[in-house]
Formats: sequence, C-alpha cells, structure tokens
Amino acid sequence: MTSLPLVFDAPKRALPPRHLADLSTGERRAAVQALGEQPFRADQLSRHYFGRLTADPSSMTDIPAASRERLVAELMPPLFTEVRAVACDDGRTRKSLLRAHDGTLVESVLMRYPDRTTVCVSSQAGCGMACPFCATGQAGLTRNLSTAEIVDQVRLAASAARDGSLGTPTRLSNIVFMGMGEPLANYRRVVDAVHRICDPAPSGLGISQRSVTVSTVGLVPAIRKLADERMQVRLAVSLHTPDDELRDTLVPVNTRWPVDEVLQAARYYADTTGRRVSIEYALIRDINDQPWRADLLAKRLREQLGQLVHVNLIPLNPTPGSQWDASPKAVESEFVHRVNAGGVACTVRDTRGREIAAACGQLAAQG
Repeated sequence: MTSLPLVFDAPKRALPPRHLADLSTGERRAAVQALGEQPFRADQLSRHYFGRLTADPSSMTDIPAASRERLVAELMPPLFTEVRAVACDDGRTRKSLLRAHDGTLVESVLMRYPDRTTVCVSSQAGCGMACPFCATGQAGLTRNLSTAEIVDQVRLAASAARDGSLGTPTRLSNIVFMGMGEPLANYRRVVDAVHRICDPAPSGLGISQRSVTVSTVGLVPAIRKLADERMQVRLAVSLHTPDDELRDTLVPVNTRWPVDEVLQAARYYADTTGRRVSIEYALIRDINDQPWRADLLAKRLREQLGQLVHVNLIPLNPTPGSQWDASPKAVESEFVHRVNAGGVACTVRDTRGREIAAACGQLAAQG
C-alpha cells in the first residue's frame, strides 16, 4: 500500500486548561464542589456561558463576587484572542482569526443567509489530510482543538450574531464543521462538542442536532462510529471525484479507504440515522470537471445511496499561488445538469468571502 502523507495523531502540544465546556453537567458540579462551592453554582456558570454567551465575571451578579472571580478563573479560562476580523458580502460574511493560549491560529466564519445564520468552525489547528488544493492541508497539522475550543468558536459566533456583527441582530441557527482540520480525526472532542452545542440549557447552547453538519474526507471507521452515536447531525463527505485514480491524488486518504468503502460507510450512516448524506465536490478546472466524471458520480451515488444523498458542488476558492482554479461557469452548469439528469440531486453552494481569503486556512496562512 502507498505510504500516506497523513497525520491521524496530532503533535503532542498542550491543550488549554480545563474549561466548563469540556465538562459534562455532572463533571461541572463535581468541579465546583472541589473548589468548595455548592453544586448549583455550576448551573449558574453554565447559564451565563451557554445562555447569556458571556464569560465576563462582572456580569454574573447572581454569584457572590468572591466566588465568581475564583470560579471563572478556574473553570472559564480565556481560550481565544481575536487577532483579526474581516467582513465582506455587504457585511453578511465575517471571518475571525483567533489565537489560542499557545499561539495557535484558528479560523471561524460567520455567514448570514435569508433563512439562517451559520458558523463554520475548525476542529483542528491545521490539517493532516494533505489535500493539495486546500490551504489548510498545505499547512499541515499543528494540533487538535479541545472540546471547549470548538464550542467557544460557536459561543463567540452566537454572541457576534446576536450583537449585530452581520448588520441587524440575528440568532445563530446552524453549525458546520467545515473549517480547519478533519473533524473525525479529532473524534471524541468533536462528538463532545456537538453535545455541548446541542444539549438544552443550561447544559449546552440548545441548537438542534439537525442543524449541525460534520464533514469528513472519508475516515471510514469513524463514519461508522459516528453513525452508531445515533445523533441527528448531517454527514458531509468531501468526495471531490468519483474515481479512485484521481481521488488518490486529490484526497490522499483514499489510498487507505477508496471510494466504494467511503460510499458504503455513508450508506450505513444514512440507514442508521435516517438522514440524507451530503457529498461535497470542489469543482476544479480541467481536473475533476469532465462530463464523464459527472455521469460516473451520479451513477455511483445512485447505486450506493439511492435517494439518501445530495451533491453540493463547490466552485473552488483558489489559494494564492496555487495551480488550482475554479471551473468556468458553463462547465459548472453542465456538470450540475448531468448529475441531476443521472438521478441525483445536485446544487451549487453559495460561495462566500473570496475577497477576504475565506477558504479555510487562507487567513491563518497570512498570519
């Protein structure tokens, strides 16, 4: 088997100190008790963090001042400092570059649409999957993010949306794990983060699991494991081509788990959860945009997944200096037409933020 330039185990770098969002409800109460406080203080802290979206002790007036300072210091250590925030699309897209406790740079993107407000979050700093057309893949993997670091991206986005950073105030409704990193390579922390995001207050942010999408390049055992969690999150598989020969190059993990195995795992996920799977397909000029590949994609998806699949065609957001470029609009339209004609639903994703380097990894690469 071909040797893979992939990293599944992140470099051994220190995660941030323990945070409230790392802990289950029971663990929070135990942690508060260990600090000499009554267990109900954990629920109060949780309501501030998950409900009021704040970690500022001065706003926690229902907790005695001496207690709140200590509790916040011990259970809500600062996780991120915002280095830079840039906006485009008439203020409807806002990308944040965040610096963690160890200097690690992480990106998240907040986007407002007519019917929803979505945040795209990172699950790792960098990525070890080595996809050559992706800025994050080119940078390599620095480390996994903690559960709390993932959740805090969502809290910060929810607070920004509420406070009008996208124009008029709005409520964060959707979460997509499509930022930096391969979510299923940081499996346990991502699943725990989904629970914190989706559990009702005061345990979590109370966002529906059906409004959460977890993306993967195709880590087959982890896809099956995620199905067995029996959650209602949507699975998105970054396929990018239906044939193994090209996918070995575009998505190097394919040499370990080829297209058939990935689609079988996706079918298992759909059958187990009852949720339709999304297939992500970045359309790259003269690389994977040929009509015969559209026909083959439709055929393989129809045979493997039937009606339990939808293709999101993504016009490539090229990275500076890259050899890769987006396909012409006429080629894109023909590709969509052929996939739909082949019996598989296919639409083009609304591309946001080209002028602010909104493809994942671009802003961090600029520093």
